[in-house]
Amino acid sequence: MRHGKKFNHLGRKSAHRKAMLANMACSLIEHKRINTTVAKAKALKQFVEPLITKAKTENNQTTEKGTHNRRIVFSNLRSKEAITELFGTVAEKVGDRPGGYTRIIKLGNRLGDNADMAMIELVDFNEVYNTDTSKKKTTRRSRRGKKATEVAPVQETQPATDDSEE
Repeated sequence: MRHGKKFNHLGRKSAHRKAMLANMACSLIEHKRINTTVAKAKALKQFVEPLITKAKTENNQTTEKGTHNRRIVFSNLRSKEAITELFGTVAEKVGDRPGGYTRIIKLGNRLGDNADMAMIELVDFNEVYNTDTSKKKTTRRSRRGKKATEVAPVQETQPATDDSEE
């Protein structure tokens, strides 16, 4: 029985799994999207999202907190270039997002072994989905309410033209 076992071991020993997730996280931060299997993408999502949260600028207000968070993230990623990118451009983009920094899109099955493939990407770096970020949602109104508002301004405009003639 697997009571209380929270994460997928991915068929690897712990050192191999940690190294693989660190390499995949560095590639994700560098390239902003990578293709992998669905199981690895789900494991990578659990691995990288807390690191992105530590990199956000609101968590690094003082130099002591910033240095501490950089060292924690470096102990997981082990790549100075990825840390610089993460604490620079990635932290800038995700500053206002409360969570959910990555998106997994399923791609189908791999030809060789029929494995489920997926693309994992950083949400804020996809220009296709993020074109409407400045637009706010409006509430939907019924058609009956629209017609009532259209009739009212027409009646108000007629007395306004009479005042302008006098």
